[in-house]
Amino acid sequence: MSEKSKVKIIVVEDEMLLAQDIIQRLTNMNYEVLASAMTAKRALELIEEFPEVDILLLDIMIKGDRDGIELARMIKEKYDIPFIFLTSNADAHIVDRAKSVEPYAYMLKPFNDRQVGISIELALMNYAKKTPEKDLLKRQGFEDNENQVLQIKDSLFLKKDHHFKRVLLDDILFIQADNNYSTVFTKSEKFLYSIVMKKIEEQLPKGRFLRTHRSYIVNTQLIDGFEGNLLHVGGHKIPISKSNKQEVFKLFKTI
Repeated sequence: MSEKSKVKIIVVEDEMLLAQDIIQRLTNMNYEVLASAMTAKRALELIEEFPEVDILLLDIMIKGDRDGIELARMIKEKYDIPFIFLTSNADAHIVDRAKSVEPYAYMLKPFNDRQVGISIELALMNYAKKTPEKDLLKRQGFEDNENQVLQIKDSLFLKKDHHFKRVLLDDILFIQADNNYSTVFTKSEKFLYSIVMKKIEEQLPKGRFLRTHRSYIVNTQLIDGFEGNLLHVGGHKIPISKSNKQEVFKLFKTI
């Protein structure tokens, strides 16, 4: 997997050994840890330094003027980046404050690899659907092993083998279906998923991607031209079916 397609994470944890443990777990799961911070001040500096960050893991109790909850509030208001709370604190006041900033997931210490994976998946799904996590003290269970596809901002997040890959919409040339498998072709590589193309199509922005054939969807902004019943997209020839021909050729009337 290229570095470009890895989901990028910043870890905010002031216990050094715990931070190193989280970073190692995330790295083993094919996520990219951009950096770690021990204070809210440093975390905000890192967000400015790494605007490509996809998700943050925030310990609630961190050193400095602001705790993880105040940091989360600032992140939500200024940056709109999904975040996960790390906590072992069951104090009712802390829990109420944490709920008030509407985290997208949480991890109760101590945690294992499966809980880390569950939390990241839930956070991305909740963020995409705009549904914050409600219960901060319940042990999370999540048994959905089906591959997932989410549109978040300018990217598709595609789940495979228990972790997500990030694919920029601008980089997608076309998607090809083969029964229950779909291949996403980008400018530099391709990704094969055991997921029907319809599920990917549902997450694509309307008007930007168009079905040209029962087995193909193309990025309309990256069409190079056409020849007969074939579109040229990034060096590939994409078929146009009779049922889709009228809709496809409407594109060329406005060019």
